[in-house]
Amino acid sequence: MATPPVQQMVDPHDVVMTGENSFIRLSQDGGKSLVTRASHWRVLWSPAGQGHVLFLETKSIRIYSDNVGMTRYLQQQIEKLLYEPFADPKLPVVDARFERTGHSLATVEERISTQKDSFVLSWWDFIDPFILTMPPGAMKRPLGVYSTFIPARSAQLTVNGEAMPGEVFEQERFGKPSSSCCLAWSESWTRPRK
Repeated sequence: MATPPVQQMVDPHDVVMTGENSFIRLSQDGGKSLVTRASHWRVLWSPAGQGHVLFLETKSIRIYSDNVGMTRYLQQQIEKLLYEPFADPKLPVVDARFERTGHSLATVEERISTQKDSFVLSWWDFIDPFILTMPPGAMKRPLGVYSTFIPARSAQLTVNGEAMPGEVFEQERFGKPSSSCCLAWSESWTRPRK
């Protein structure tokens, strides 16, 4: 009697980081251009440690973090693949505190504060979640990513109490209904094993 083949239960690639990378991308022309872009990372594990970072582009690009070394690691390894302007190592990193409020069945809020500024990223009115599965090499990227996307029909970014301009827009992802503003939780990035 033949022995059944053993199913591959462990991903064969090396882990680059694991955590979250939720984002808000707002437009005033239905997605042709963006007026507000925010990328929020909560890193649970990386070779450069744990922590948080907010990459923000409104009129200029700003970076806020509670772990500068981890932020530079994300820039070098991942942000250069996602949005190259966020990967500039010359951009200063401002020290900040991070806190999550709300819950994923209603409204999720990420609150960031510095000595001078405060930011609130809010997502609500969620679409059904789906799992993104992209091994290394997909879309010609050297890294792979596996993430649970929870798209929001509504989102807002406030800076010092003022709502930033732009609207959420629909954005299908690989045949799944989605939007320009998503929670991206349980996110792991991988690379081929050396």
